[in-house]
Amino acid sequence: MKKRIAPFLPAPIRKHIVPGWEPKPVVAVVRLSGTIGPSQPLRGGLNLASVAGPLEAAFSLRGVKAVALIVNSPGGSPVQSSLIYKRIRALAEEKELPVYAFAEDVAASGGYMIACAADEIYADESSVVGSIGVVSAGFGFTGLIEKLGVERRVHTAGESKAMLDPFQPEKEDDVKRLVALQKDVHENFKKLVRDARGERLKADDPAIFSGEFWAGAGALERGLIDGIADLRARMRELFGKEVKLKLVTQRTPWWRPGGGMGFTRAEGGFERFGADFGAKFAEGLIAAAEKRSLWSRFGL
Repeated sequence: MKKRIAPFLPAPIRKHIVPGWEPKPVVAVVRLSGTIGPSQPLRGGLNLASVAGPLEAAFSLRGVKAVALIVNSPGGSPVQSSLIYKRIRALAEEKELPVYAFAEDVAASGGYMIACAADEIYADESSVVGSIGVVSAGFGFTGLIEKLGVERRVHTAGESKAMLDPFQPEKEDDVKRLVALQKDVHENFKKLVRDARGERLKADDPAIFSGEFWAGAGALERGLIDGIADLRARMRELFGKEVKLKLVTQRTPWWRPGGGMGFTRAEGGFERFGADFGAKFAEGLIAAAEKRSLWSRFGL
């Protein structure tokens, strides 16, 4: 009976009633899953706004000994990836807690950048890890609109404002500017990985920063991860068999805007999903196609 009430007693009283009792170690678990970018109707994007709450709660959990990140992402926005990385590191340093990352199906590109926020990274034998590079993809519709007899009219203040417009012929100077931008972003990514992995990284292997990716063993060989392990087994090794794993999630109430599909007040009555749902739905379809292409790059 005394051991059952021990967790609820103030420390000074507990020492007298249940001397020698120690609480079970707690590891907070945060799942970081999905493509990285803004939230849209058909895509619940992984971004700082969506994970800030769970991360703060995880690092503030009572009795927590460490924070474990479950990463399952093919990447996406380099800015949101960097912001999430920085927030995790800031909380880890503020709370003085170790962080462990565990890759599931894939921790690639921005997903790997987030994993680098951990002190140690682990993966499954079949996890896809790496893809340290920058990609920009789009479509060109010049032939289509010409065939349809559509005239494209663009008026700008600033000669580069309409750069890479998909309805205009691609210009060599525009491509050069994009490549230069990608190079800057890539250099930032490489520096982050080098700083995070330190001497564990086999940095002399040119393939590491080429955008290539590997399964668990290949990633381990190159120092991208620290071992092949699953979360439960590794946490039991580090903190004992009595360790408690507490999943920390963010719940959005059904009544909060954006919390689910519902009814919005419209002139003359209620309108299903809101007046702009059609536009958002079309935008979501495009986002879903982009999301599918990101996952399919890794055979998923």
